[in-house]
Amino acid sequence: MDVHQLSPFISVCSQITAADVGLAASMGFKAIMSNRPDNESEDQPANDEIREACERHGVAWYYLPVISGQITDENAADFREMMAAIRGPVLAFCRTGTRCCTLWALAEAPRLDVEAILKATEAAGYDLSAQRERINALANEGLPAQAITSGSGRRHDVLIVGGGAGGQSVAASLLKRKPDLNIAIIEPRTEHFYQPGWTLVGGGVFERKDTVRPMEQVMPDQVKWYHAAASTFEPKQQQVVLEDGERIGYRMLVVSPGLRLDWDAIPGLRETLGSNGVTSNYLFDLAPYTWDLVQSTRKGKSLFTQPPMPIKCAGAPQKAMYLACDYWHRNNRLGELDIQFCNAGGALFGVADYVPALMEYIEKYGIELNFMHNLAAVDGQAKTALFKVTDGEGQVSEIEKPFDMIHVCPPQKSPKFIADSPLADADGWLDLSPETMQHKQFGDIFGLGDGGNTPNAKTAAAVRKQAPVVAENVLRALEGEAPRAIYDGYGSCPLTVERGKIVLAEFGYGGKLLPTFPNWLVQGTRPSKLSWLLKEKMLPWLYWEGMLKGREWLAKPEILAHNPAVQDTSDACDWNNKP
Repeated sequence: MDVHQLSPFISVCSQITAADVGLAASMGFKAIMSNRPDNESEDQPANDEIREACERHGVAWYYLPVISGQITDENAADFREMMAAIRGPVLAFCRTGTRCCTLWALAEAPRLDVEAILKATEAAGYDLSAQRERINALANEGLPAQAITSGSGRRHDVLIVGGGAGGQSVAASLLKRKPDLNIAIIEPRTEHFYQPGWTLVGGGVFERKDTVRPMEQVMPDQVKWYHAAASTFEPKQQQVVLEDGERIGYRMLVVSPGLRLDWDAIPGLRETLGSNGVTSNYLFDLAPYTWDLVQSTRKGKSLFTQPPMPIKCAGAPQKAMYLACDYWHRNNRLGELDIQFCNAGGALFGVADYVPALMEYIEKYGIELNFMHNLAAVDGQAKTALFKVTDGEGQVSEIEKPFDMIHVCPPQKSPKFIADSPLADADGWLDLSPETMQHKQFGDIFGLGDGGNTPNAKTAAAVRKQAPVVAENVLRALEGEAPRAIYDGYGSCPLTVERGKIVLAEFGYGGKLLPTFPNWLVQGTRPSKLSWLLKEKMLPWLYWEGMLKGREWLAKPEILAHNPAVQDTSDACDWNNKP
C-alpha cells in the first residue's frame, strides 16, 4: 500500500484490498474513502468487501464514486461536503490515487492558494499543473456574492483574532521567520495588559501602571491592525466578519481570543465588586483594592475562593491568599484572623508533586481548607457568601459564610462569539489538536491561549511555548506542508507562597514535570528565592521584550522529522474541511 500524504488529515493511494484495511488502521487512519466505482476493471476488489473490513476494524467507510477522466465541479463539491462529515485522518483511494488527489485539489480551490495546492500535490507525487486554470476558475467562482460585494474585500496571508499575549506573540514569531508576510490582527482594545503581574499588584509588589501598555506600542509595525471586534466566523469562505459587517479574508487564521470572566454566574457579585470587602486580582481595576484590604484587615474572617476548572492561572486564587497571609504573618495578625480557602475542586493543586510544599504554608498560616465548596452567591451589604457544598456521596447542600474580606476568582467560559461559532467543541472552546494547535476540523485555522480546549494550564507561560509552535505550523501550512512543530503541554505557575519565595510549578500534559532549570539551581517543588527573582524581575521583561517581539528564548519548538505516513492521529478531517 503506497500512501501519499496531502495534508495531516488526508492521504491518497492506489487501489487497496480488504486485507489493507488493518494496515491502514494501524497507521492511524480513522476513515477510508473510495472514489472508484465498482467494476472498472476485472481485477478490482469489490467496494463492499472493503467496507465490511472497515466495519471489522472500526474504520469509518465513505463511498464517492467518480468516473475516471470525467471529474465534474459537482463531484468536487460533493467531495468537499463529504470531507466535512469525516472524522479523520482519512485515506482516499482510486485506481492510481490521481482521481482522489484531483478531487482534493478542486475541492480546496475556493480556500487554498493555487500554488499551495499544486505544491502539496507535487510533494505527494502527483503533477496537477494541467489543472491550474481550472483550480483558479473554481477559486473565483467559489467566492460567495457577499464576499465580492461587501466591505473592501481585504485578504491576508495570516489573520489573527485577538491582540493579547497569544495573538501578538504569534505575529512576532511569524515575522521573525518571514518578515514580508502579510499579517493582520483583529483587536478592539486600545490597551495591552501583562495579566500575570496583577497578583503582585494585589500583593503590594507591583504598581498597576507597570502591567499595561498602549496596544499600538506592542503591535508590530508590519501588521495591519483592525481596531474592531470579531463578530462571527465563516470558515467555509475563509472569512471573519467584524462587528460592523465587514468581511476579512485569510489564507490562514489564528484564533487567540482569551476567555470570559463570568461574574454574572454568581448572583450579587458584580454589584459589590470593589466594595464591602469584595475583591479580585482577576480585574486590572480591582487588584489595588485587594492590597488595600490586605493592609486594612486586622481581624475577622477572610475567604479566598476558586471555581470549577477550567480557569486561567489555576494557582492565582491561592497566590492571592499566600501573599495576604505573609503580610499578616509579618505584622502579627494571623492570630486574630480566620482564613479559609474555599475550592470547588477536591485538591489543593492539580499536580501532586507541588502539594507538599504548599501544605507547609497552609499549616504555617493556619488556613482552613474547604474542598468541594463552590461559591454560589454574594451579599455584599450583609457580608455573607453562599456556597454549594458537595459531599462524598455527591449530595449538594448550601452553607452560608460571613466574611470581612473575600477574594473571588470568578467562573470562566469561552467567549460567546467562539462558543457560538463553527470552531467550538461541545463545551464552547476552540477545538484544537493538543500537539499541533491546529483546528481539528478546519486545517487552515490554528489557535492558542486560554480559549482553546487543549488540556494544559491556561497560563502566559503556556502561550509562550504555544506561539512558536503555531507560527512554525502556520508557515508550513501556507506552503502546503503538514504541521510538524509539537507542543508538549508546558505550563508554569509561579506560586507566590510568601514575599521573596516561590514554588515554581512547571509541568506539561498529564502533570509531567517539565522544569526549565536544573534541580541544583531551582528545585521547583520547593520554595525558592531565585524563583521569586525570576517572577518579579525577569518574567515581565521577558514578556515585553522577548515573547511579544518574537524572541523565543527557552521556547524553541520541537520539530518532528518528516514522515510520509500519518503523524496526526487526532480526530480530524481534511486540513481545509469546509463544504
